[in-house]
Amino acid sequence: MKAALVTGANKGIGFEVAKILAKKGFLVYLGSRNLESGLSAVEKLKSEGITNVEAIRLDVTDQDSIHRAYTTISKGSNVLDVLVNNAGISGGFPQSALHATTDQFRTVYETNVFGVVSVTQAFIELLKKSSEPRIVNVSSAMGSLTLAADTSSAGYDNKMALYQSSKTALNMYTVNLAYELRNTPFKVNAVCPGWTKTDFTDQQGTSTVEEAGQRIAKYALTDQNGPTGEYFSEEYFPGTNCPW
Repeated sequence: MKAALVTGANKGIGFEVAKILAKKGFLVYLGSRNLESGLSAVEKLKSEGITNVEAIRLDVTDQDSIHRAYTTISKGSNVLDVLVNNAGISGGFPQSALHATTDQFRTVYETNVFGVVSVTQAFIELLKKSSEPRIVNVSSAMGSLTLAADTSSAGYDNKMALYQSSKTALNMYTVNLAYELRNTPFKVNAVCPGWTKTDFTDQQGTSTVEEAGQRIAKYALTDQNGPTGEYFSEEYFPGTNCPW
């Protein structure tokens, strides 16, 4: 049985991605900063007849937590086939480039950037043991420099200095990671789930969690001919790449 780890999987898009992968036959580890929340998510899936799931306490900003999660998962699975770096925070509002403090920037980057780096580096050896390893970094079209600088863009006036810059940094990390793994079976991509109705957005949005989950899972399940080192936002740019 293939194995997958989804961070921030106790609710929202992460939960939906975990559900999709489990239905595809993966043993799915649901990473959750709060173990009780993760266990509740697992029980919800089991009530739907999905039993190949396991809750893992995983705080992506805590190296000890990441190490313990790695130890637990490596005991249960000697290979990891999919890593979905989904855990993320918005940073609250408002977000001013002039007035946000460096501590506010650090807080957002700790989860959205450094957390992804830490988890990826911790699990890379398990992923290398897979014949078809996949890494999906959950990004946002708001991280696109092209769109953010385009005065004619519909979202031009929606500026979030903390969140947007963290996703831009995540996109560049994805490019570099894909490059370093270019001569291997890895497929590494950044994927925007769209503006999704979840707690993260106060239930506002134009996409359902089911739609968002499918957009993420698509690149976790891509075959050997699939893309790598690319940036997708299928809500806004269906059938093509999101502009960097």
